[in-house]
Amino acid sequence: MNPLIAPSPLPYELPPFDEIRPEHYLPAFLVALDDHDAEIAAIVANPEQPTWENTVEALERSGRALQRVEAVFFNLHGTDSTEEFDRIAAEVLPKLAAHEDALYQNTALYERIQAAPLPEGDGEAPRLKEKLLRAFARQGADLEPHAKQELSRINARLATLAEEFGKNLRESTKELAVSLDEAATAGWDEARRAAAAQAAADYGRSGFLVPLGLPAVQPDQVELEDPAARAQLMEASLARGANNRDVVLEIVALRARRAQLLGFDTHADYVIAEETAGTPAAVMTLLRDLAPAAAANAAGEYKLLAEEADGEVTAADWAYWEAKVKQRDFALDDAALKPFFPLRQVVEDGAFFAAERLYGIRLTRREDLRGYHEDVDVYEVHDADGEAIGLFLTDYYARPSKRGGAWMSSFVDQSELLGTKPVVVNVMNITKPADDSEALLTLDEVRTVFHEFGHGLHGLLSQVRYPTFSGTNVPRDYVEFPSQINENWALDPAVLDNYARHITTGEVLPQRLRDAIAAAGTFGQGFATSEYLAAAIIDMAWHSLDPAAAEALRARAQDAAAGDVIEEFERQALAAAGLSVDHIHPRYKTRFFNHIFGGGYAAGYYSYLWAEALDADGFDWFTQEGAAGVDADAARARAAGARFRELVLSAGGSRDFDEAFTTLRGRPKDVAPLLARRGLGGAV
Repeated sequence: MNPLIAPSPLPYELPPFDEIRPEHYLPAFLVALDDHDAEIAAIVANPEQPTWENTVEALERSGRALQRVEAVFFNLHGTDSTEEFDRIAAEVLPKLAAHEDALYQNTALYERIQAAPLPEGDGEAPRLKEKLLRAFARQGADLEPHAKQELSRINARLATLAEEFGKNLRESTKELAVSLDEAATAGWDEARRAAAAQAAADYGRSGFLVPLGLPAVQPDQVELEDPAARAQLMEASLARGANNRDVVLEIVALRARRAQLLGFDTHADYVIAEETAGTPAAVMTLLRDLAPAAAANAAGEYKLLAEEADGEVTAADWAYWEAKVKQRDFALDDAALKPFFPLRQVVEDGAFFAAERLYGIRLTRREDLRGYHEDVDVYEVHDADGEAIGLFLTDYYARPSKRGGAWMSSFVDQSELLGTKPVVVNVMNITKPADDSEALLTLDEVRTVFHEFGHGLHGLLSQVRYPTFSGTNVPRDYVEFPSQINENWALDPAVLDNYARHITTGEVLPQRLRDAIAAAGTFGQGFATSEYLAAAIIDMAWHSLDPAAAEALRARAQDAAAGDVIEEFERQALAAAGLSVDHIHPRYKTRFFNHIFGGGYAAGYYSYLWAEALDADGFDWFTQEGAAGVDADAARARAAGARFRELVLSAGGSRDFDEAFTTLRGRPKDVAPLLARRGLGGAV
């Protein structure tokens, strides 16, 4: 009777959202946990000698009911959360942590995997066995019993704290949404004003409302003409998560202790040992090498902004005056661009078209299949030969119940072993027009559509045997490579010609605006790089603390005379890296840094820059292959796309990542294209 337990009868096992009710979740979790325990017990109790099939493949097949329940619950917890979701999460997360610990600390299972011989002719098997054994070791399989118990206590507490951090942030983000009177909305067009009025109604307020996005700088600070309104937005943005201080300090201390238990000096060492970067030192070398050049570029940009403003430019004003300078010096007007970027055109005639041009796939709307919300569209994906690939869901509009940001997730992962095809979702927080007209996107939002669809392609085009390797199950500093390289297609001439058409006249984006976008390409990179590096450095600083230093900070925070220990920690970390830049806040400050305290990016926020080096160099390869740029043609685009699909998108985690890139490029990565893109050519 519970629609979450059995496989869905819908195409591709799309969850039957219409049948799922909140009261289904907790019973489904409890049943699925018991089922998975029984499956593991059966593997361990098997009287036959360990084989690949009865041990490793049996483990890969296990837990499918639990995966189904988790996928639906946590996806909807992010997109349509309620107090009931919060209560369920608070109850179930410690149980999930304990369940995972029991699995990975199961000595008998660990020994069976070690003893299972590799099958012949299975190219993924050696890598899978190595990965599984490493995962068991990293989760405490080799620890003494008392240490295993301590590790389990830490993991359970961390699961609770991560949920508490996210809950605090969601609540404060909603509470701090900024109300404006009509005079303060100067600079908005009528559509934006109507959307803000509708947002106020949705939140039960009067006037005009600006819900807060995830980063420190809010998108509306570009257009609002009233300095007080801009300052109000910035103040509210920075105030989010005010009650997360003790949560953060406990998370940091527990992560440091866990790393020590497992034989690592710090949490950063523990995390980055599994990433392509290898060591925290390699990460910090990149960040510190770029920081002085980024700060210098930002200082130069500030002078131009202050000149245009004829006075001081605050952090709240930076985005507004940067847009003015772009308009003055490069004839780039964001307001003039938006009519060329209607949401559906960007998605279907832009991102989908680029994917068809490169990979031969075609996406078609399935009006007969329903998503989990009325704003969710469902598309079926077919390969060039007509073979069905999977489903792609889109959820682009902001809602009061949705957490901020943009992301890709999946309801079903591809696996040849399980016979499953992918069901993938992209989520954003675009302001929905009040009159149900087409949303017009900013250039940044266009790039985000392509970015998240790059993650979507990574999941959709996966072609692996084992679910452990499916799609985006790759290191954090590699997972952003396909998504960031996909951003490049947003401004490729052939793709632009197909989607960037004026919503009223149908005119294709004129060359003068394309030239303006290109000319302004590196302007603003001082600011963008500085705010990003600041967040990455703060992340690394927190997770480079050893247990003694982390506990000392917790103790100091209880001393009223110590001041704001988190603000001081951030200042010291940025100063040590040479990135103390006036009028620029980190893209995410500690108290609202959901990526690292409520998500999976702890000691990994650097990964966007690390992957961008692959992206910049990799897109140069596409250009050299004749797949991109003004001289590209369809045949060369398809050939290059087939190569990228084979080596990167379809491979998931089943092959060595450095080897895949080196094979694609013909050599190891070169950071020069990244530096040129960001206007930091002399940085390293």
